[in-house]
Amino acid sequence: MGFKLKIEGQENIELGVKSIVTVKFLTDTPDDSNARSTDLGTSIIVTGKILAAVGGDEADGTMKMGNWSLVPAEKADCYRKLTIEVIAADQVVRKFYFPNAFVVDYTENFGDEEGTGTFSLHMKQKKDKLSDVTVEGGYSA
Repeated sequence: MGFKLKIEGQENIELGVKSIVTVKFLTDTPDDSNARSTDLGTSIIVTGKILAAVGGDEADGTMKMGNWSLVPAEKADCYRKLTIEVIAADQVVRKFYFPNAFVVDYTENFGDEEGTGTFSLHMKQKKDKLSDVTVEGGYSA
């Protein structure tokens, strides 16, 4: 199984099979609700490896994600278009599209034994644009 991540904004970010290890899609409603709530949120958590910058956009992608996580809410570029494809056996199992994604948390971890670092990027869709989120899949890559 492989993953492709594309983030479009003032600066484009692309990561692929070499970097991404897991993708987690979440929808969240209040736990204290006794019926389907209108207070719905959705997010995606992407984890992976930080590659050495030997060339190529994928190695620089994690640095670009770190810089995106620092963009303040006052700037329009804090919201970007996010597309993630989950691919298995030349089939797109899932394709997630968030037109107004923003960074909730971004972490990088380094150790002297792992060889490369790891990252975790938690993104959410802007709530007033939640109806524009799409989840597709089941077609050839």
